[in-house]
Amino acid sequence: MITGDLKSQIDKVWEAFWTGGLSNPITVIEQMTYLLFIRRLDELQTQKESKANLLKKPIEDPIYTADEAELRWSHFKNMDPEVMYRLFTKDQGVFDFLRNVGNKSAAFSKFMKGATFMIPTPRLLAQVVEMISNINMSDRDTKGDVYEYLLSKIASAGQNGQFRTPRHIIRMMVDMVQPTLEDVICDPSCGTAGFLTVAGEYIREHFEKDLYTDSVKAHFQQKMFIGMEFDPTMIRIGGMNLMLHGIENPQLMDVDALSEANTGFADKATLVLANPPFKGSLDREAVDGKILAVVDSKKTELLFLALILKGLKLGGRCAVIVPDGVLFGSSKAHLQIRQELIDRQKLQAVISMPSGVFKPYAGVSTAVLVFTKTNSGGTDQVWFYDMQADGFSLDDKRQPVEANDIADIVNRYHHLQAESTRRRTDKSFMVPLKEIQDNKYDLSINRYKEVVYEEKTYEKPSVIIGQIEALDAERAELLSQLKAMLA
Repeated sequence: MITGDLKSQIDKVWEAFWTGGLSNPITVIEQMTYLLFIRRLDELQTQKESKANLLKKPIEDPIYTADEAELRWSHFKNMDPEVMYRLFTKDQGVFDFLRNVGNKSAAFSKFMKGATFMIPTPRLLAQVVEMISNINMSDRDTKGDVYEYLLSKIASAGQNGQFRTPRHIIRMMVDMVQPTLEDVICDPSCGTAGFLTVAGEYIREHFEKDLYTDSVKAHFQQKMFIGMEFDPTMIRIGGMNLMLHGIENPQLMDVDALSEANTGFADKATLVLANPPFKGSLDREAVDGKILAVVDSKKTELLFLALILKGLKLGGRCAVIVPDGVLFGSSKAHLQIRQELIDRQKLQAVISMPSGVFKPYAGVSTAVLVFTKTNSGGTDQVWFYDMQADGFSLDDKRQPVEANDIADIVNRYHHLQAESTRRRTDKSFMVPLKEIQDNKYDLSINRYKEVVYEEKTYEKPSVIIGQIEALDAERAELLSQLKAMLA
């Protein structure tokens, strides 16, 4: 979490963008992403130069040629604003170089082809360059936190019902499924790559020493993380977020995850973490036939569940956020996907979240489903938890509050043997498979939770009538006194 001067400086630059005419938060983040990447290219070149000097050999795969030296961050960062601006915007300038950087560095660079420079004034450009120069980019935590702080300013919903998932909810899901070094972790609707970055942080926290091993490090950097996104802006932002969190070569795929173009995503991942878009419906003809074979629907929330099942390896795990409608919807497709998860796979948990979790973006009620792909069933009972607080107020302000169920959720989930004796009036409890099947596979917690009503005792009707008559008599007496005073 960044605080103090750095936070204040970022806020000032944000205001400068705003007053400079860039009012779309995603556009602002995209422009800052370009600048962060330009600085990163210079750092990579410096690393290559240091290595070449040490080995007394030519630079291997240089990013910049000698003629392009003026385009490096270290060269232009202290220039006069007007001169810097011309260097950015001229033909074969800094931004042209960014667009054409191709495969010279991280995998992220291939998504720069369509980049557009939109910073309106030399002064603003110089201001942002100075701010980014002041960030200690050798500190992974700091640069990751800076980017997360920028992303937190996305205050409007994206297209197609996409929302930025609160990071503490992501962390809860990651803590529940506990990624391992052998996992291949996928988010099929990765957006800003929040699930992948938090999973990466979990791996670093729990397996720090193992990551020094070459084979483990290579898996972490190149194969562990798969992200899919069809919005070119979001995939740039997600790629930069991963890079700033120390994941240089994730498998980012510029693809519509539900389409035929993604039909090869099958039996690939051992862990899926996702909050897929759950708004609207798709043209059936555009959806991968393998997905429709699992659930015949146009609804994105159902299709993504089928996609996840297709993409998971046997034994693979998943924690996914779904809208409440998935839990109790009565259509044939809703029933079909719930039967698939309960009868053919192993559904372990349903965490019902309060509707304010996604405010101010949306007030929709959601739940987290946790399941394992078995293709042979295995669900014997399902654990339900009724989350009532997540540490923040459930209104549009989302101010920190003391009430927070998240630690309790993670703790209870990892001690399910103690849950079997809980009563249905508690926050969490187990429900047997047969009971869920008998209730048409309904997974809404209200179907099974018992509510304790407090008994209230009222006076007998004759007593209440007597009280009303006494009040009437008092009112009549007071009215008579008033009339006498006015006579």
